[in-house]
Amino acid sequence: MEKMKFDLRLYVLVNGVNPLRIYLSREGLARLSTKMYDEVNEDNLEDMMMHLTNYSINKHSNKFVPNRTAIVDSVGHKRSLKYTLKFLKKSEGQDTDKLMSEIKDIIVKTMISG
Repeated sequence: MEKMKFDLRLYVLVNGVNPLRIYLSREGLARLSTKMYDEVNEDNLEDMMMHLTNYSINKHSNKFVPNRTAIVDSVGHKRSLKYTLKFLKKSEGQDTDKLMSEIKDIIVKTMISG
């Protein structure tokens, strides 16, 4: 998003294993780095603000923008899953239904392998 690395934080509840019952929350987060991404090279290899999305690291950046309210979910370096999926679909032309289906498939396969 906006040329910054991001990760998704999703919340999954496993309510049983026999039979397997898994619930994926509709709520989640996208955590963004605080520096625009450039292709990795010797000069930026150790630039944690560009390569990592951890809140504990990025909150020390002078570019870090905190989220003041859950209602405004499109500002700052933590954004709602709902906003992120809308952004990816509208601005990036991504098939977010397919993305979420693939994520659900990975969750099920992870649980089965365990």
